[in-house]
Amino acid sequence: MRAHRSAETLVDDVLKEVGRDIVLGLPLGLGKANTVANAFFARAAQDRSIRLRIFTALTLEAPKPGSELERRFMAPIAQRLLSGYPALEYAKALRANALPPNVEVNEFFFLAGRWLSNPKAQQSYIAANYTHASRYLVERGVNVVAQLVAKRGEGQSARYSLSCNTDTTLDVLKARAEGRAKFVLVGQVNSELPFMPGDGDLPAETFGHILDDPSCDFPLFAPPKEPVGLAEYAIGIHAARLVADGGTLQIGIGEEADAAVRAMILRHHDNPAFCEAVARLRGDAPRAAGEEDGPFRLGLYGVSEMFVDGFLELRKAGILKREVDGAVLHAAFFLGHRDFYRALRDMPEAERDRLRMTAVSFTNELYGEESAKTRARAKARFINNTMMATLLGVAISDTLEDGRVVSGVGGQYNFVAQAFALPDARSILGLKSVRGEGSAAVSNIRWTYGQATIPRHLRDVFVSEYGIADVRGKSDADTVAAMLSIADSRFQPELLRAAKDAGKIARDYEIPAAYRVNVPDRISRALQPLVERGLLPEYPFGTDFDPTEQRLLKVLEPLKSAAPMSLFSMALKGTFAGAVLADDSAALVRLGLDRPTTVTDRFYRALIRGALARQRRRPVTSL
Repeated sequence: MRAHRSAETLVDDVLKEVGRDIVLGLPLGLGKANTVANAFFARAAQDRSIRLRIFTALTLEAPKPGSELERRFMAPIAQRLLSGYPALEYAKALRANALPPNVEVNEFFFLAGRWLSNPKAQQSYIAANYTHASRYLVERGVNVVAQLVAKRGEGQSARYSLSCNTDTTLDVLKARAEGRAKFVLVGQVNSELPFMPGDGDLPAETFGHILDDPSCDFPLFAPPKEPVGLAEYAIGIHAARLVADGGTLQIGIGEEADAAVRAMILRHHDNPAFCEAVARLRGDAPRAAGEEDGPFRLGLYGVSEMFVDGFLELRKAGILKREVDGAVLHAAFFLGHRDFYRALRDMPEAERDRLRMTAVSFTNELYGEESAKTRARAKARFINNTMMATLLGVAISDTLEDGRVVSGVGGQYNFVAQAFALPDARSILGLKSVRGEGSAAVSNIRWTYGQATIPRHLRDVFVSEYGIADVRGKSDADTVAAMLSIADSRFQPELLRAAKDAGKIARDYEIPAAYRVNVPDRISRALQPLVERGLLPEYPFGTDFDPTEQRLLKVLEPLKSAAPMSLFSMALKGTFAGAVLADDSAALVRLGLDRPTTVTDRFYRALIRGALARQRRRPVTSL
């Protein structure tokens, strides 16, 4: 292993070692060695005799504002949270349609929605299950893998942890050890990465080159926590009803996952309140098969491709406590906020050793160790999100009908497949029944859709804010009926008519009365008592937003999809809103609209004042 203090000298040595045709593998998300990747890109951009092919996923970027108001809101937050994080130059070039002809970038998972309007990125996307990514990398002849690492010790006796991304790196290292791949492993030391023990704790000789210098250090990418609304809380509470004590848990990222974790903690620590919430949400509907509502006396074991901060919350709550081979969690990668990284760094090593980072082939598959994994993954519940679903049980999680990729399949298929392979496991896919508001509202439960992530023969459990649809092994007619029961009632007649016209449900079928009251106000009324008691906080696990920013988030979000006439009407109301209240003044100062000097700024000021007034009139339960 050779240590470097400069990325440029590292690139010099690697080019001498492997030649001028570089197939560069970068881990998804947090684990990219940004300085090294940028140095390779700069060299290829300068020297067109070098061919650079980058294979990666989940390229992290600072959020790009879609409007002037978004820019005013987001710029200070990005400066606060992401200052010092080096932008990936290949992403900047790709976004500007300025990728050099000798550079190719293939991703198998996008940051959700960020590349929808970029034809080059869409054309270069590779559809891959997470567990297949390392295979594709090997088949493409990967000869360099560049990874961010944590360091312990000095010199040749130093140890390096793959930390946040053991996922595909351990799998390609296995391929190298078996003679199926030949590549140079490059590490870039980062002082903020926690040193995670386990399979990713590697000796210096595993690496060909290490970039280790304070000048190359940078703060980790730390996106802010998003607020959890009442629809997400309803989904989370329904999902928590299905988690079996003494079982196994996988959860994904996002507000629904945070809501499910908060609901499980409520179930464990304030069981009467949890049961009250379930009863109020269920209404007259029957209990779901296999439903549980008691505390977690035996606890849970976690096995998840992503180590989300919710697992730490479950650990602190005394829920994540069932051990398998000395671990309460096996995971393949992590990405989170700054407090999450700090908690892992500061954790006693004996406790951190129970949170094992390992290969994605271990977390997402049963192959190779079927008997042991089957015993360990008892009563597994795989909880993930989907964008849309059809009445016949197709899940659409990654691609729009026109073929544009929103994100990627990632590990979702892997977990659905495990749910069918394990004897007592279930796949739970959560979705909000509707997107948009008022006349712009659209049902996320469709009759048909032109894309599929999870096909209908793998339909299992769907959860919306209105309840649980258990469709595993059900006939098409029963599946249609179950999915209608969790659809928003504004769209049920049209959906039912389409199913009848296709002959998929009896002509005389009527949706039971218990399910014909699926409207947002019902969710608000059901959960209002818990909101008022502080049991369903908008930010259940903390936030990087100050109170003014929290208020502005709720004001700005509806403006994105508002019609021009609606915006004009709101601005008109803001113009004649009278004296500025103290809270409104703080919001205007935060957006730099307290002293407008241009016509545009005066319009924005009036618009925000009108939106703030509307937000004040809304009840707290409409989070």
